[in-house]
Amino acid sequence: MTSLDFLLLSIILYVAAACGSLLFYKQEALASKLSGVLGTCAGIAGIAASIPTLLSGEVIVKAIYSPFYFSDFIIRLDGLSAFMLMVISLLVVATSVYSISYMKEYFGKGAYAMGFFMYSFIASMVVLVVCDNAFYFIVFFEMMSLASYFLVIAEQNEKSVKAGLQYFLIAHAGSVFIMIAFYILYRETGSLNFAEFAKAELTDMQASAVFLLAFFGFGAKAGIITLHGWLPQAHPAAPSHASAMMSGVMVKIGVFGIIKVSIDFLGAETAWWGYVVLAFGCVSSVLGVLYALAEHDIKRLLAYHTVENVGIILIGVGIGMIGIAHDMPILATLGLLGGLYHLLNHAVFKGLLFLGAGSVIYRVHTKDMEKMGGLAKLMPLTAIAFLIGTMAISALPPLNGFVSEWFIYQSLLTMSKEGTLAMQSAAPIAVVMLAITGALACMCFVKVFGICFSGGARSPQAAKATEVPMTMVFGTGSLAVLCIILGVGSPWIAPVISTVASTLVDTQAVTVTQGFALIPSDASQAILSTPVIVITLTALFIVPIALVAMFKGPKMASRNAGDPWACGYGYEDKMSVSAGGVTQPVRSMFKPLYTLRKRIDPAPLMAKTLAGTTNGAGSLEPQFDNKMILPVVALVQRVGRVVQNLQYGDFRAYCLYIIVALLVLLFVPLNLGVN
Repeated sequence: MTSLDFLLLSIILYVAAACGSLLFYKQEALASKLSGVLGTCAGIAGIAASIPTLLSGEVIVKAIYSPFYFSDFIIRLDGLSAFMLMVISLLVVATSVYSISYMKEYFGKGAYAMGFFMYSFIASMVVLVVCDNAFYFIVFFEMMSLASYFLVIAEQNEKSVKAGLQYFLIAHAGSVFIMIAFYILYRETGSLNFAEFAKAELTDMQASAVFLLAFFGFGAKAGIITLHGWLPQAHPAAPSHASAMMSGVMVKIGVFGIIKVSIDFLGAETAWWGYVVLAFGCVSSVLGVLYALAEHDIKRLLAYHTVENVGIILIGVGIGMIGIAHDMPILATLGLLGGLYHLLNHAVFKGLLFLGAGSVIYRVHTKDMEKMGGLAKLMPLTAIAFLIGTMAISALPPLNGFVSEWFIYQSLLTMSKEGTLAMQSAAPIAVVMLAITGALACMCFVKVFGICFSGGARSPQAAKATEVPMTMVFGTGSLAVLCIILGVGSPWIAPVISTVASTLVDTQAVTVTQGFALIPSDASQAILSTPVIVITLTALFIVPIALVAMFKGPKMASRNAGDPWACGYGYEDKMSVSAGGVTQPVRSMFKPLYTLRKRIDPAPLMAKTLAGTTNGAGSLEPQFDNKMILPVVALVQRVGRVVQNLQYGDFRAYCLYIIVALLVLLFVPLNLGVN
């Protein structure tokens, strides 16, 4: 089978999973299992479709029948689209297997409908990243937004409905911006095909307008700062496997769109575009992690970390755009390599963390971290997988998050020593902000893992927790293994992603490996070997364990008994470390930035605008009835009453009506004849 055959099979299986879930609505257990199995097979088919293109660099273009004369339905599988297809498919396999057991929580609450919207959502994303026409891109973009909206409101409570409305408004406001950008390109080319968009001859003002419209339109979907308000509301409201797909993949569609328009269509010709992307990336990364630190709701905390990591990805994309504008292909390739690698890595470790959070919530039935605790002993497999995810998102070596951030650091160092004055000024600032982000992320996930999995249980539900079913363990465990593979195996994976980046830059592939080590094109600048780090860390673990085994003696057992030391006071559960206590110094230090969160969130303004619009519509709507409809109704009623008066049921009156009618019919023809 060819790549296109596997792609078509993948889409068919997603549609079958969605329809199958809806078909067996009376048997929700069967519907969940069927959709989960079909979704897993679809994800595997998607991986098979993307691998040949990623390895060979071959571009596949196929025109398919379109029912609309003005728009061609064209499928294009190139390096970037194959990469996005791979990212989507990897996460789908894990979430689909996970959902087989997880969806038991929603039996009787419309689980069959959630399956339908889940796989409709995934299918629309898959078609979106491979279609090469603006009309169909918008159609599937809207399908993706609509299906994910129904996943957000799945709980059908006031909080989820409010979150869904906020998401719906911001997503469609972004869609309007994207449509306007595409219209400008269509007006100049006379075609809706992306291949023609890339050939558009725009003035500087037109090109900048298209860039800004696309950046903020797709930025709303990506959740960049100032357009992120929907994200910490919507992601926690959705089921956890849907949250994993939304946070791990859907927001990356926004990044995909920014790259597609800015680099593929417009060629990233103007340097300040790159600086805009870089600036928003830096601010999003720092503020995202700061806001995450203040959260006690585990899913809201993870949602804010999505804002942070989208910011890190945009730092890489911004560096790439600056490199293209200044005709520095190595810098551009390194920046895009770091951004794309982090896009993949974030999908994996954030998917893992959302699934891990879902497993915890599945057992303790709360999102509040203050009511968890002590889960590592009761849910050991989930705890190990979650720990790997926290280490990966904290960019600890040798896991995948460390590798992608290392490439971004190296691109910033290259930019600071080889670029213009503006580049040399911007790069150190970005380095500092990225370093602050990394330090705060480490602090945040020390809090998360410590509060949730360490210490004693903080609620009766946490004390009675048990390990989740094995399908859920597989979902988290498979992504944990991927975090390790993408980190340790980076010397073999980075060249593939580098090829995708160099294709976007339209240059020769940049050397990023040297044996088992990674290099930023020049080995004299830096060198990193994740396999060597693994060997070293393994030795560091083995030696202490061996020493403990040799010298632990009979006293070790007694060290694990009894309550913690409380400085001479009787120990109480409330003395244990809390999520708020861990972050109190940071919240106090950065209090102005937390105040800023409310000011830069457009949601209140949009809510106020919506309320005003609703009230205005409510007052306007009766005017049409009062001025037009009701007078006509009153006239008809008056005529009806007059006609009703003619019908008394008197036989003599009916005879009189007949005589009058005959006289009228007799004289009317005579009059017509005279005339």
